[in-house]
Amino acid sequence: MTDPLLKEEKQHDVPLTAALHESAGVGITLRTLRESQRISLNEASQRLKFSVRQIEALEAEVWDNLPSGVSLRGFVRNYARYLGADVDSILVLLDNQVGPTAPPSVITAPGVAAPSVAGDAELPTTAETPQRSWGWFFIIVAILVIAAFYAVDRGWVPESWLIFDWLKTIANNE
Repeated sequence: MTDPLLKEEKQHDVPLTAALHESAGVGITLRTLRESQRISLNEASQRLKFSVRQIEALEAEVWDNLPSGVSLRGFVRNYARYLGADVDSILVLLDNQVGPTAPPSVITAPGVAAPSVAGDAELPTTAETPQRSWGWFFIIVAILVIAAFYAVDRGWVPESWLIFDWLKTIANNE
C-alpha cells in the first residue's frame, strides 16, 4: 500500500519503502520522507512558508493544532509535493485518517462549467475574454472625425496645426 506514495524511489538514493509500513499515517509518512532526504524542519518551513510548529504538528498528527478541511488538504498537498511524494496517495491517506477533507462538489446546471478549487485542477493559461462588438469603436471614431472637420471648418483650429493642404483649403473657404 505504501509503495505508491513515492513518485520515484531512485531519485532519493535511499530505500524509502523500507521505512514505511502499512499502518503509517500521513504525519509519520511525511516525516520519514523528510528525514530520508535529510531535510531539516527549518528548511521545510522556509521553503513551504509554514511554521515549524505547524510541520511538527502535522508530523505528530496533532490535528487539533492544524486547520481543518480544505486548508489542511492544501497544507498536506504542498508538503507532499515538496518531498516528492505521490500527492494523490497522500491525500487518500489523509482522508482515511481524518475524514473527508476534499471540498464539497458543486452542482451546476447542464452546460455550465463547475468552478474548480485552485490546486485540484489545472487553471486555464489564457484568459477568456468576452466577444465585444466593434460597432461602438467605429461609431466613436466617426464622431471624432466629424467633430474634427467641424472644428477646422469653423476656424477653431490654428492654421499651423493643419499639415495637409486640403485641410487648409477647408479652413479658408469661409
